[in-house]
Amino acid sequence: MNSENASIRSLSLPGPAGRLEALLNAGSPNATHAAVVCHPHPLFGGTLHNKVVFHTMKALNNFGFPVLRFNFRGTGLSEGEHANGIGEGDDVRAALDWLEREFTLPVIFAGFSFGAAVGLRAACADDRVRLLVALGLPAVPVEDRVYDFDFLRACPKPKLFVSGSRDQFGPTGKLEALVQTFADPKKLVRIEAGDHFFEGRLKELRAAIEEWTRLTLPDS
Repeated sequence: MNSENASIRSLSLPGPAGRLEALLNAGSPNATHAAVVCHPHPLFGGTLHNKVVFHTMKALNNFGFPVLRFNFRGTGLSEGEHANGIGEGDDVRAALDWLEREFTLPVIFAGFSFGAAVGLRAACADDRVRLLVALGLPAVPVEDRVYDFDFLRACPKPKLFVSGSRDQFGPTGKLEALVQTFADPKKLVRIEAGDHFFEGRLKELRAAIEEWTRLTLPDS
């Protein structure tokens, strides 16, 4: 793994509702993949600077992959307005378009909470995305919103799910039962004593992502 990728580039992506604020952590010249990481719900404080998003970026950047983080529409300096997770899927596709123009590499998608729920649907259907990482997947209603993950029943891409054992949105039993319905290959990792935001367990979160990526992409 490569831990020397400290260069960060601030940029704006062309999005369907206006410019999207973004940060790119540079990768190595011989990177085999690029990555995008999506943040949690913007109406509850979620931004590209979220700690889970940051540590996920670091885990993937350590392999030498360039990693893009961006703010969904209406968040931070991103233009547009919050679109209840529907328009945000188009934001994910805009980020994938930008990565393709910039690197022409297969992509690893990662998302946390709302970012996972919204981004998985866009990423699973996109041939440019090869691996899927979902952190804190909401397996129960959040603020009366029920997320539909039926599309993952037929998604053959390698999938990693990481949640804290005390995640109130992924209670024991419910998350396991949900993930069981998804197509293989898949892996569910429970971080002991972790809550939804992996408070005090970010090191374990990062290690889980790095281990799975190393096993799934042995040449990286």
